[in-house]
Amino acid sequence: MANYDLAVTAPPHLKSKEDVSTGMRDVLIALVPVIAVSIAFFRLYAVVNLAAGAITAVLCELIMRRIMGRKATINDYSALVTGILVALLMPPTLPFWFVIIGTVVAVAIVKELMGGLGYNLFNPALLGFLVTSLLSRLWAPVTLNLGSISGVTGATPLTYINSTSNLGGLRPGYWELFLANAGGALVEVSVLAILVGGAYLLYKRQITWHIPFSIIATVFVLSAILVEDPLYMILSGGLMLGAFFMATDWVTSPDTAQAKIIYGVLIGVLVVVIRMYSGATGAVAYSILIANAFTPLLNRLFVRRKFGEAKLAG
Repeated sequence: MANYDLAVTAPPHLKSKEDVSTGMRDVLIALVPVIAVSIAFFRLYAVVNLAAGAITAVLCELIMRRIMGRKATINDYSALVTGILVALLMPPTLPFWFVIIGTVVAVAIVKELMGGLGYNLFNPALLGFLVTSLLSRLWAPVTLNLGSISGVTGATPLTYINSTSNLGGLRPGYWELFLANAGGALVEVSVLAILVGGAYLLYKRQITWHIPFSIIATVFVLSAILVEDPLYMILSGGLMLGAFFMATDWVTSPDTAQAKIIYGVLIGVLVVVIRMYSGATGAVAYSILIANAFTPLLNRLFVRRKFGEAKLAG
């Protein structure tokens, strides 16, 4: 009988009560502070757009699943999370049908046509948002100026990046950006609200620190090297939402800690480069989507050690 070097451990090996629905429910809970502050600022505008995103997302999944002969999975909350994120990325005064278009693209096309949850290469909410923003530019009655990962119809803080002055003292201060600022999209209202939600996700272990920390640290350091206000670069626009909620998407982000850090550094570098040399508009969205394309490569380069794996002696 041949001798094998096997690592043997007592069962049970892996056991957890966590599932997709639990994780997505935690994401919804984490988004509550952001949703609450956005509704406090924008009231009916926010309510209508959030409702449009949520309802459209659920209907899209039900319809697409019926067409494709698959079992409906709305009880895993993934479609609902996608619809709400699309709405949060939009400006509050953007007509709700743009939120519907973005959600249809995100859920029906990017998510379901790719095979459902777990098969999409790119973040659905970000692609839905970007498609909608491009369409809105062609729609004559609507003027949309993108800001970071969020469209804006007012004075987004990103307006002042690369500007030689604060444009007559209108540039919001650090405290205003951190606590509450009405300029920009629904999600840009409060960095504090995003941090509260991000802390909850870290506490529930739905995400790890690697991606958010590497993105924020990279943006801070590279901005300082390029003589741009690093704190303002971090607090303005949608960087915080991107770091904690979008870049950490389980499907489109890498698996191992080393790969997550490299992935986060890549996003941080792209954000600064795009903001500084191409324009602040859409920087976080484009950066995350570009990094999504590198996720399969990073997963191949940094392979998680197999459970029970042991090296042969000698």
